[in-house]
Amino acid sequence: MSEIDSLKSELRVLEEQALASFTQATDLLALQALRVQYLGKKGALTNVLKGVGRLSAEERPVIGQFVNQVKDALTAALDAAEATLSVAEKAKRIEAERLDITLAGRKANKGAIHPVQQGLNEMCAIFAQMGFEIAEGPEVEDEFHNFDALNIPQEHPARAMHDTFFFHADEAQQAKLLRTHTSPVQIRTMKGCVDSGGQPPLAVVAPGRVYRCDYDVTHSPMFHQVEVFKVDKDVSMAHLKGVLKHFLSTYFEKDLPIRLRPHYFPFTEPSAEVDVGCVFCAGKGCRICKGSGWLEVLGSGMIHPNVLKAVGIDSSVYSGFAFGLGVERLVMLKHGIPDLRLFFENDVRFLRRMGA
Repeated sequence: MSEIDSLKSELRVLEEQALASFTQATDLLALQALRVQYLGKKGALTNVLKGVGRLSAEERPVIGQFVNQVKDALTAALDAAEATLSVAEKAKRIEAERLDITLAGRKANKGAIHPVQQGLNEMCAIFAQMGFEIAEGPEVEDEFHNFDALNIPQEHPARAMHDTFFFHADEAQQAKLLRTHTSPVQIRTMKGCVDSGGQPPLAVVAPGRVYRCDYDVTHSPMFHQVEVFKVDKDVSMAHLKGVLKHFLSTYFEKDLPIRLRPHYFPFTEPSAEVDVGCVFCAGKGCRICKGSGWLEVLGSGMIHPNVLKAVGIDSSVYSGFAFGLGVERLVMLKHGIPDLRLFFENDVRFLRRMGA
């Protein structure tokens, strides 16, 4: 047998083996491996062609033409097998991803408003029903609005570095700080009214975040407060007590007794701590109220004449009341939450229990 006949024989055997292998491939990955095995740079066809060097110059074009025919046949067979496998794999994938639309759907967890924000919304809604308007102010304040205009003296502990978050002074040498209460909104609202040529009556509720250097089971360095005030002619402690009674009974969804105990706040005179009948024992005495039947909930009083003077309101004509309440404190009492820090830890179990 001549050299060229021997090469042709090898190529025919190679072609038959390759075509048989292509038909047995079960997936595209296996088919790609066969393409490399037979037609790659180091594949079987390349190995057979190493014998071309032994042929004469006249025989080489003949064997070259034969090689091209084999290569074309293998390429066509590979392409056909690849198309068939692609269709089969696509059908298999579609079948695997088939959805039975008659099955019940999976329950998706829905987001909800955070319990603190829920409480804040409820409180603001109650005051809005009583005719109070909502006002907001900046969380970074200056000493005038946070302390001076509220009649808080220079030696008051609240001005100490260990109680308040201070920043550097501004260009006017006015110290900046994170507000320690929402009472500065009271100052800004009253002063803005007077500066624009207006006068009371004013009835405002100011919700928002406040900041103090404190952290334990009942205190947080950041918490939420609602400041409520009313300024008009002939406003009295009776008006204050009436608003407090209505608000607390509405928020706790039961008719609660309240009492006002004399106290001292620099921005109100007279001032009073407000107690509410214990919401856990209905005033009978329990561990929460320490057997007294009462729970302290907020501070209040008549707006100090010096505060009215600081914003340009004549205290001989107008009077007003003000009180501030901690949102987390009331939400804790309403829902029996033992630790204020639960509001900020984002424990999913707690949030689910609270409906958030």
